Amino acid sequence: MKDASGLARDILHYLEFCRELGVRGMRVRRERRPAPQPSAPPPAAALRPPGSGTLFDEPLPEGETLEAVRADLGDCRRCKLWPERKNIVFGSGNPHAELMFVGEAPGADEDEQGLPFVGRAGQLLTRIIEAMGMRREDVYICNILKCRPPGNRNPESDEIAACEPFLLRQIAAVKPRVICALGTYGAQALLRTREPISRLRGRFLDYHGIRFMATYHPAYLLRNPNEKRKVWEDVQKIRDFLKTPARDRQH
Repeated sequence: MKDASGLARDILHYLEFCRELGVRGMRVRRERRPAPQPSAPPPAAALRPPGSGTLFDEPLPEGETLEAVRADLGDCRRCKLWPERKNIVFGSGNPHAELMFVGEAPGADEDEQGLPFVGRAGQLLTRIIEAMGMRREDVYICNILKCRPPGNRNPESDEIAACEPFLLRQIAAVKPRVICALGTYGAQALLRTREPISRLRGRFLDYHGIRFMATYHPAYLLRNPNEKRKVWEDVQKIRDFLKTPARDRQH
């Protein structure tokens, strides 16, 4: 249990995080906690804790650069999304980042500029990164899909299947210490699970030997600002892990 000074520090950090995310006032409301409901156990592969081996038998590719992956992607026409796109949204940021964010799919602003997370959700993600004590250029940001789905609809399975090999090669090229999956589809696609994001978030999982944390998508937070506290808890764990000296990290 934390002492009073530790608790006060956590509260201060949380208030600073809320300020960074644009929260200007908060009300405290006492809520009844629902009785716990029994649920089926999640797939073992999806919830394997860190240090228990990788999730998949096939290793990630090795020896590639992001430039080589992008060149191989080319003017991609591997799925049905290409006729309506304006730009392929490959990814941006530090090619050797310790922290890699993986979203779901580009939106209208991203399609227009060819860069990930540049719209309202992207601005919120930038504030989250800054609240962690980092800069946007310190991390690497990409999506499961490289092209915008019409009307910003959810990614479909054939589209994910077409894009996923390039995402895996991006992960292998960057070699991050932590992957933070933003939203349901980013987490489910990488973990090969249908577990909802509400059950996946909040704890480190293992992804090919890389620490993996799922959390809510910034676009979801724009619609549900009351969930910002949960995202703060998730990114605080990532921040604390990255601050831990390498020799003291558990793998």
